[in-house]
Amino acid sequence: MNIIHKRPMIPFVVALLAVSAAGSVSAQQQGSPDPNIVVYGTMTAGPEIKGVISARNADRLKITAADGTSTVVAINDATRIKAGAGLFGGNRKLAADSLLNGLPVTVKTVQAGGAASSGDLVASQISFRNSDLKTATMIRNATNQRFEEQTAATEALRGRIGDIDKYNVKSTMNVHFDVGKTNLSEEDKASLCATAASAQATENALLLVVGYTDSTGSDDFNQELSEKRASRVINYLQQVCGWKPYRMLTPTGMAKADPLASNDTPEGKAQNRRVAVNILVSKSVDGL
Repeated sequence: MNIIHKRPMIPFVVALLAVSAAGSVSAQQQGSPDPNIVVYGTMTAGPEIKGVISARNADRLKITAADGTSTVVAINDATRIKAGAGLFGGNRKLAADSLLNGLPVTVKTVQAGGAASSGDLVASQISFRNSDLKTATMIRNATNQRFEEQTAATEALRGRIGDIDKYNVKSTMNVHFDVGKTNLSEEDKASLCATAASAQATENALLLVVGYTDSTGSDDFNQELSEKRASRVINYLQQVCGWKPYRMLTPTGMAKADPLASNDTPEGKAQNRRVAVNILVSKSVDGL
């Protein structure tokens, strides 16, 4: 006769319950994220941007590079803002109000990954030199101090000069460019400052800057290129040559319109790739 010993099943059942309970807790930990943790998505390294802060609206900055292209980046509480070694210290985090218009900066960026992402750039670090911050601060303070004076000067000019038909063009100088380029030569830079100095010596003189292209490329491309060339010249006149912004008429790009020469020859195209800087004086005061 076979005798079968029946061992108690209670310890085995208890063990199963323990394993089941542990698995349940683990599943809850893995499947139920902490409601206090907010996941923003995968961030990947974006491009490094070098340029000048040309505009700011709340937490968004517009950075304009040397070639005239602009990039908008966002800043947040995690953005590290630092200046070079000096008065503020190389590793000290600065406040966002130090990001002034006209300040040259280097921006390291990140952007949200994934197919659904808008691809907006966020600044992870913004760095600049102390000397540039001092200059931008001085310009801002001086601008604030001279605001009323400049406003009065602008209103006086507007009162004496109604529209473009009431201007006399005293002189025009042209800056020329290579195909598809916006770069200024050293010779052109010197000529721009000489033109600004000449205009400065003429009371109530204004500058009108107009960009042009040759017939190479599409109409849309040439329109954008002509505007970039005009902006490049204006930036140099104001930032280097010291021409006051309130004495500058609204610039424009004319693409391939109004050619100086035929676009049928390389020589003619070279003459048409230009920015015209016109010195204007009101007819009401010209000759006084």
